[in-house]
Amino acid sequence: MIYYEILCYSCKRKFKVYEGSLKYKQFKESRSRIFCCDDCSLRIRLDAIKNFFR
Repeated sequence: MIYYEILCYSCKRKFKVYEGSLKYKQFKESRSRIFCCDDCSLRIRLDAIKNFFR
């Protein structure tokens, strides 16, 4: 299976983006964009939801 290894901007770990996913398509279109892994994106999303209802 084809994949890219991308550096997460939040935790600075490498993660794999597999062919057929949305992040894979976005990475192929623009490699200069900032990406984060699934764990960090979930944590960021939950923090945003918590702060929205305050």
